[in-house]
Amino acid sequence: MRKENSTNAINEQFLFQVCELNSAISMVSGRWKCQIVFSISQGYNRFHLLKRKLPKISEQVLGRQLKELETHAIIVKRELPETVPVGIEYVLTNKGLDLIPILEGLCNWGKVYTGGKEISVRLTS
Repeated sequence: MRKENSTNAINEQFLFQVCELNSAISMVSGRWKCQIVFSISQGYNRFHLLKRKLPKISEQVLGRQLKELETHAIIVKRELPETVPVGIEYVLTNKGLDLIPILEGLCNWGKVYTGGKEISVRLTS
């Protein structure tokens, strides 16, 4: 846990005030969050299904990332009362659903540019 008056916290607050992009990136930053959101959108909406889809993630990290996504209102937890014991599924909120095309766009951008295949340089004046 970071102190609220630390240099890092002060710098983060400044960046959030300067541009909403910094806040948005902060909400989905983390090694697994984007993959979790996309997996939920594909129907992997229960903890064990997410763990099976993302076998390299530890249960502790998966739980923490889900909680952070819930805190940012990107997902919500919904109880499944018809299961014994009562199960939990994760559902994307409207905010989370709006994130999917953005993640797909970033994925496509990454396919083009992460392989060292920069095509050209645009100079603006």
